[in-house]
Amino acid sequence: MSVRPALAAAAGAVLFLLAAPALPASATPYETVTVDPVGRIAEDGTVTLSGTYTCTGGSGPVFVSSSVGERSSSSRYGIGGTRAVCDGVEHSWANTGKPTPGALAPGAAHVEATLMELSLQGGLPLPRFHAVQQQDITLTKG
Repeated sequence: MSVRPALAAAAGAVLFLLAAPALPASATPYETVTVDPVGRIAEDGTVTLSGTYTCTGGSGPVFVSSSVGERSSSSRYGIGGTRAVCDGVEHSWANTGKPTPGALAPGAAHVEATLMELSLQGGLPLPRFHAVQQQDITLTKG
């Protein structure tokens, strides 16, 4: 029996696995991020967003970052970042930030929260996404 067909099949399998995209972090039930349905916007324009997260592992620092924009606009504003603890337990997060004055007002908004790790690869910190959640919320005065 020739070894060549077996080697060719193994090489093909390896190439297939290398070419296949990695599963998104949201496919892992142990790593999640949620967004609370209500956020706050203060008189001075400071926005506070919150939710929960769960993650496991993580060899580098992990953060929950968030951005917000009005539903009808393509503009997004980064709202802080919280250091995450990846111990498999559900934790709360809250981020606060002050976007461009007048950019946001109380009412309907769209938020994206991301659970992201900075992982060293070749000496450079590169992002590794654990979970992402997009959700429509209501910004209320407060």
